[in-house]
Amino acid sequence: MNVYQQILTKRASGIKQMAVLIDPDKVTEKSIAMLAQNANAAQVDYFFLGGSLLTSGSIRQCCELLKSNSDIPVLLFPGSIHQIEPLADALLFLSMISGRNPELLIGQHVTAAPLLKQMKLEVISTGYLLIEGGNNTTVQYISNTIPIPADKYEIAACTAL
Repeated sequence: MNVYQQILTKRASGIKQMAVLIDPDKVTEKSIAMLAQNANAAQVDYFFLGGSLLTSGSIRQCCELLKSNSDIPVLLFPGSIHQIEPLADALLFLSMISGRNPELLIGQHVTAAPLLKQMKLEVISTGYLLIEGGNNTTVQYISNTIPIPADKYEIAACTAL
């Protein structure tokens, strides 16, 4: 069963799911092994792997380490086309629908499409909302996106719809 089908099946059964987001710039080989061990014990459903900006971490190395220490599916949560790794189980094809930056709505998707077509990587279309959390974030800066105010539920709901 592919990852998307697993997500839908669990959801239809009322089973809650949990993913752990891993930024390759913020982990070490040792911490990934420990994180995988703890995730196994906690019955985590998915690893999301990626970051807004990679400066020193390696998507490939993190993916290899996660897969060698766990059977939990690794889903790419890419900040750019440079974070596509065919060793992963799936890719969340993120469209930042809360922003107005056309590069993150469709631009990078068009550039990535031929590469993804050649890979066996499962692609899962994903709408990404950036919600204000009190601090300026890397994703806010890199994406040139103004987050939806946290107290404006109606804006988030209409954007998601």
